[in-house]
Amino acid sequence: MKAALVEPMGIDNLRVVDIDEPEPGPGEVLVAIRAASLNYRDILAVRGGYGRMQKQGRLIPLSDAAGEVVAVGSKVRAWKVGDRVLNCFFPRWQAGPLRLECVTEDLGGMFDGVAVEKRVFREDALVRMPASLSFAEAATLPCAAATAWNGLIERGGIRPGQRVLTQGTGGVSLFALQFAKLAGAEVYATSSSPEKLELLKRLGADHVVNHREDAEWGKTIMGLTRGAGIDHVVDIGGAETLKQSMRALKPAGTITLIGVVTGPKAELNVPIVAMQALRLEGANAGSRLMLQQMVDAIAANGLKPVIDAQRFGLCDLADGLRYLEAGRHVGKVCIEIG
Repeated sequence: MKAALVEPMGIDNLRVVDIDEPEPGPGEVLVAIRAASLNYRDILAVRGGYGRMQKQGRLIPLSDAAGEVVAVGSKVRAWKVGDRVLNCFFPRWQAGPLRLECVTEDLGGMFDGVAVEKRVFREDALVRMPASLSFAEAATLPCAAATAWNGLIERGGIRPGQRVLTQGTGGVSLFALQFAKLAGAEVYATSSSPEKLELLKRLGADHVVNHREDAEWGKTIMGLTRGAGIDHVVDIGGAETLKQSMRALKPAGTITLIGVVTGPKAELNVPIVAMQALRLEGANAGSRLMLQQMVDAIAANGLKPVIDAQRFGLCDLADGLRYLEAGRHVGKVCIEIG
């Protein structure tokens, strides 16, 4: 079967190779991967950017996929051939609070990922696809959607009437917008062009601001709230967005730090954090239980992930990663595999 492999590390060294097709052992399931989606962390992983926290040679990248069960090992009770499934980002994190042993096994980083035609999974590392979604749509859920859900719903506890700020039109940001609206929140959103701002409004954003034309967009958003401030910011920028996120935030508000697309070293006004009792916290993709609850909510509400119009195959995965890195995408960038 075919697999994408990087050796040595670097996007230019990605190539498609032939490898042996695996067989599921006891308690394992063989899944034919139909589609995968890209995350910014895949760019870092392919370049070896996580250092000792990832596999540094002969890495099969990518963490998010959806496909069809084609074989089951002995003692498997949860799945049968033909079931349509998506994978968990952290296969060992089933439920409960974050523990170190839960996050030391992540796909496409410390362990080989899903850029492959078939892959074996533990039977408890999968979730059933919503019937309303295509394979490509389901493949967007394990990391980006789950992280937005964890930050806003699980950890953030967003309630009706609260104000949420999202940034841009990438995968996490659009899922955050959609989940905030499901929770009954008032959504403020930023982006860089009139076309993208229109998309945000179509998805339900109540107020939009062009951050490219307005360098003080944090102050502008505070004004739009009539001085009340934002309850919860989903910050995906890092270095160039945190200061403005704090300006938009109300006292005792929360910033969920998810991305570092503008750089990892942000200026932090510590006295403001202390005096206004602000809360800054990270969020990751969460447990299998969180993923299942999110999938149930998506199915019940008919939510549809936003997928970029540009599609890539396994053979041009490197082009897909470069496209994502250039920021030309809207929503999730997907890879068609099977």
